[in-house]
Amino acid sequence: MTYPLIGDPTQTLARNFGVLIEEEGLAYRGTFVIDPSGKIKVIEINDNGIGRDAKELLRKVQAAQYVASHPGEVCPAKWTPGSKTLSPSLDLVGKI
Repeated sequence: MTYPLIGDPTQTLARNFGVLIEEEGLAYRGTFVIDPSGKIKVIEINDNGIGRDAKELLRKVQAAQYVASHPGEVCPAKWTPGSKTLSPSLDLVGKI
């Protein structure tokens, strides 16, 4: 593994991230992408009956990495590495 995997036997993380269903002792399916400085970049919380898409999560991680290394650019929906990015401006409002 190139990334850490952790358990949450005391439910502390689930509670702190707001995904714990207290009365059931279960957590919703939460995905959080956190940058090296500790800032949350992506949050996705699904009901337990709704699956997650690992390919879409990877795309979001790649987009977060791209914008971190390219200030002033943003990745539009469905962006993939090598695709065009955008420079945010008021001219784009309502046109994307």
